[in-house]
Amino acid sequence: MMVHKSLDHLPIIKNAVITTGTFDGVHLGHQQIIVQLKEEAAKVHGETVIITFHPHPRKIISSIPGDIKLLNTLDEKTELLDQSGIDHLVVIPFDHRFSNLTAEQFIKDFLWKYFHPRVIITGYDHHFGKGREGNYHLLEQFGKELNFIVKEIPEHVLNAVTVSSTNIREALYEHNIERANKSLGYDYFFEGLVIEGNKIGRTIGYPTANLHIDSEEKLIPGNGVYVVTVEIRNPKYETRYLRGMMNIGIRPTVDGKKRMIEVNIFDFDEDIYGQIIRVYLKHYLRGEVKFNGLDELKAQLAKDRDQSREILK
Repeated sequence: MMVHKSLDHLPIIKNAVITTGTFDGVHLGHQQIIVQLKEEAAKVHGETVIITFHPHPRKIISSIPGDIKLLNTLDEKTELLDQSGIDHLVVIPFDHRFSNLTAEQFIKDFLWKYFHPRVIITGYDHHFGKGREGNYHLLEQFGKELNFIVKEIPEHVLNAVTVSSTNIREALYEHNIERANKSLGYDYFFEGLVIEGNKIGRTIGYPTANLHIDSEEKLIPGNGVYVVTVEIRNPKYETRYLRGMMNIGIRPTVDGKKRMIEVNIFDFDEDIYGQIIRVYLKHYLRGEVKFNGLDELKAQLAKDRDQSREILK
């Protein structure tokens, strides 16, 4: 997949079959659109193009720009779309100027000017342009004038996988990991830099990798204890997938005040400080609890580990 971040340096795209959207999560609903995109491209011997926006449009047009958390960073979204077999990903810098394009300008001065599409794929009830005034019928009207075809994915097809990025975010906040993963079509994940902590976990037999998340926009699920798998990449050896459990919270038993992410990787005792690891969420075990001392905490962690191992079988 070729990634383009400048409209001024786009290559000539043969019989472009395009769709637009934020594609946050690249979930099952998005994957339905991608399937049709590829099918239409095969019919016209064309190339598939996904046009997405960064930052997320709601961060520009919302009255509370910091309000939205994203399922994917731009790099993660790019990785997932690459895996889906798309030919071109175009990342459009979304700003106030772009948000003020009318629907007609969006079609003529953006889509047609830069891509000369052969086919445009749109989801049912998709709107675009300033005030969301553009829709399928307007695209179809301009398609007759500019000689492109518009294909709308029917309501019943999208409803068969009733999925939205908003619903997935809600599921993660509510600790419903299974529902989120089912809607995504993969296990929700995030990456973090392993940093030094106070090493309390090591003193009770449960050493943890403390993670620093670089992206402020990335959605981190609600506080609690989770069953996870961990991906560790290192140039010295092949990527490894290990099992573990993770705590997100303020660690009330040790009078913690700052929200932290701590991962206990089972049967693992290597120095990975300074490395980036990826954590995949499998299951929510329990909420964060304040115990009466480290011995009580240690006893609960033993139960958590046994339960996690059982779930990960």
